[in-house]
Amino acid sequence: MEYRRLGSSGMYISEISYGNWITHGSQVEQASAIACVKAALAQGITTFDTADVYAQTKAETVLGKALKGVRRESYELFTKVYWPTGSGKNDRGLSRKHIMESCHASLKRLGTDRIDLYQAHRFDYETPLEETLSAFDDLIRQGKVHYIGTSEWRASEIEAALKIQDAHGYNRFISNQPQYSMLWRVIEQEVVPMSMREGIGQIVWSPIAQGVLTGKYKAGKKVPVGSRATDKKNGAEMISRWMRDDVLNAVADLKPVADEAGLSLAQLAVAWVLQNKNVSSAIIGATKPAQIKENVKASGVKLAPETMRAIDRVLGMLPETDPSLNESPNPRP
Repeated sequence: MEYRRLGSSGMYISEISYGNWITHGSQVEQASAIACVKAALAQGITTFDTADVYAQTKAETVLGKALKGVRRESYELFTKVYWPTGSGKNDRGLSRKHIMESCHASLKRLGTDRIDLYQAHRFDYETPLEETLSAFDDLIRQGKVHYIGTSEWRASEIEAALKIQDAHGYNRFISNQPQYSMLWRVIEQEVVPMSMREGIGQIVWSPIAQGVLTGKYKAGKKVPVGSRATDKKNGAEMISRWMRDDVLNAVADLKPVADEAGLSLAQLAVAWVLQNKNVSSAIIGATKPAQIKENVKASGVKLAPETMRAIDRVLGMLPETDPSLNESPNPRP
């Protein structure tokens, strides 16, 4: 396993991190989830990403149990705040009230006294930005949070936050967590250049495009039983954008490129996002320990320029690049 600094901070994280968005507390039984975390640790993964909203708070609880007994200083624990986890009018967004209450609840579920990276899960158009940033800064000063970041914020939104943080002497955002893959490149035009200037590292999710880039989905064939594409509660809608014959045929055409590089399609996909110097870590999920052992082999891989060009030739105009698609919900109901 290779390790990279998170943005311009002094904290190192594993360049492949383990996330439990739609697995822990949902797709995977607790015993299997814990086995996956143990496998991740055994493979050198030290960075674990979750969120209070995942599986209606259950994901945090399972991750906390899985990490119990592991030396706290030996891993980096990330979680997020924004989405509702209850029915109260204030149980959502990035108000001071919600941030403070959500942080305390996450600490309890995770079984720890501090969060290494606390992330604003989306941009809140209703709460004054200064209120949000002040609350985050207070959590750092209280020792409950070490660093702060964003998730799926636009470049202009991050820049606005940085100006306020600098003006008030608040701790700065050091990271952003966007979706990023060979097929979803919306951060490349605006977010990445801004982040490079400002010392912000990307912690990217879905590097294998919800499983499409593994090659397990075939054009004209039924989707595998039990796969993400069949799970209406956990990802089927999101993956549907890629379940087209032109995309699936192109993925199949990437197989010779992966073979030439000595990689599986999944390893090629993870290695591809890690070629971007602004990416600090790529998040992988898993329902089985074997999947982790396979995907971590992408760590440290340097893809040759001709391999990168071959990937672009195969995918052609299929990748989505429109930066406006990097968006947060409109004002909360």
